[in-house]
Amino acid sequence: MNMHAKKPTLKMWFKSGDPWVWLNAAAVSVSVIAVLGLLAVLAVNGFSHFWVKDIKQANYFVAGMDKPVRVTGEVVDIIDVSSAQLISAGFQLDENVATYRRELIKLGNRDVTGADFGWFLADGFSDVLYPKDLMVLERREWGNFYGRLLRVQEGDQVSSQVAADGANVAAVWQDFETRLRRVQRIHDDIFAIEKHTIGKINHGMERLRLQERKLELSDPTAEKRAVVMTDIKAERAVLDRQYAALETELADLYRAINRDSIVATVSSGEEVPIALAKIVRANRPNGMSLFEKLAAYLSKLWEFLSEDPREANTEGGIFPAIFGTVMMVLLMSIMVTPFGVVAAVYLREYAPQGPVTQTIRIAVNNLAGVPSIVYGVFGLGFFIYFIGQNVDQAFFPEALPAPTFGTPGLLWASLTLALLTVPVVIVATEEGLARIPKEIREGSLALGATKAETLWRVVLPMASPAMMTGLILAVARAAGEVAPLMLVGVVKLAPSLPLDGNYPYLHLDQKFMHLGFHIYDVGFQSPNVEAARPLVYATALLLVIVIALLNFAAVAMRNHLREKYKSLEH
Repeated sequence: MNMHAKKPTLKMWFKSGDPWVWLNAAAVSVSVIAVLGLLAVLAVNGFSHFWVKDIKQANYFVAGMDKPVRVTGEVVDIIDVSSAQLISAGFQLDENVATYRRELIKLGNRDVTGADFGWFLADGFSDVLYPKDLMVLERREWGNFYGRLLRVQEGDQVSSQVAADGANVAAVWQDFETRLRRVQRIHDDIFAIEKHTIGKINHGMERLRLQERKLELSDPTAEKRAVVMTDIKAERAVLDRQYAALETELADLYRAINRDSIVATVSSGEEVPIALAKIVRANRPNGMSLFEKLAAYLSKLWEFLSEDPREANTEGGIFPAIFGTVMMVLLMSIMVTPFGVVAAVYLREYAPQGPVTQTIRIAVNNLAGVPSIVYGVFGLGFFIYFIGQNVDQAFFPEALPAPTFGTPGLLWASLTLALLTVPVVIVATEEGLARIPKEIREGSLALGATKAETLWRVVLPMASPAMMTGLILAVARAAGEVAPLMLVGVVKLAPSLPLDGNYPYLHLDQKFMHLGFHIYDVGFQSPNVEAARPLVYATALLLVIVIALLNFAAVAMRNHLREKYKSLEH
């Protein structure tokens, strides 16, 4: 046994580097936990909003009130508030009690009471019940309705009515559901005609108007003018006949959809008439099983992902925002990649390596730190006011004074974000080009290839993983940008998608919706803050998911290219 062996000391442990390994591992663990925690908060607070909650009915009375009031609604949030804070707000409470529990209840019936939410002291509730006949109606306007179904009407005639003893509630509810399904089918038909069929006719009418205006500006011969005008009038007559037929069909559908209605009672006993055409979904949560609630949850979640928004973006879905975000990122990627790669190739392969090139590199690196709003102002002034207006003058004079490209739109938003992210692609591509061994270039040249062939067939394929890395970083930054988009194309609500069945199919001049701007609008511009809060969480989580999916697709392509060209590096 070696009696002179040195015992391990703290100094030796630090020299071995183990503390830094553990420190890095701890930092990574904390980062992963923070990210997972953030996603969990977004998921719980966002997607729990779509779960069908039970409806509470109770009498409410606290000191200072003249008489009890009947409260009906769903509990949204519960918090503990100090008694001192409540007493200062005017409540007559016991000072010896430290805290009181308050419940935020969604009352709905905004068209009746004027308030969609209300805060109540939990101690003030009595006679709490969860009756199975309480219903929740999701409406196209005025938010949710909470109450009891009284009767179903077909025009002015009563179709079915709840008896005084409530014995036929199930039969009346079944009659209501049958008529509601009929109304929803008619609503879908009306939507398809108005948005797609009539939209196509209107697009054709506008095209003919622009052709006629273009003919006036070109000043052709009388013979040619007569021929063109004859064709335009014939096509317009066909569109007019189609439009008249659709108007007649729509009139019949509107009469059919407005035929049925219901009368329901609210917690105060007041009777409220509601047209079935205004109802999106109807449930009786207190009588639903777990599987029925799960089916309703999936239906509401699918609506959120696939439908258009309504009620100032606080209800309905966000599909236009998802589509606009993905479309903008794809167009930005198509634009930024060739520009960034060409610039990097010139700086690394062709430009003389001197002070000027070094200055350009420093300028490119500094551009990556310019605030995004500056790019938005540049895009507004250069792309829209300068290029867009000149394009309108040169190619779309018949549409003036209404601008075509001289206004914010998808094209200019994508170009602005391409400028914002091009420094990232340039730097990443240059680093990839610098890592390619010099011997590979020399070997290609020795075999008789030109410099351009070597670059195109050998160097660029080997540098493609680095290009994809730059694209991944560009997508990650561009997808979440909001400030510049507010100036160059994003709007609160876009009536139609920039991609449809009308020529030229992809409408780069149209404004669009974006998930990041949607979060800003719902979270800070909504008139109904409590109703909008869950949608902020859900939309934020969805934005993270969209960015992650785009990045995963780019990472998969990068890994494939890395494996494909790995053998060339050895």
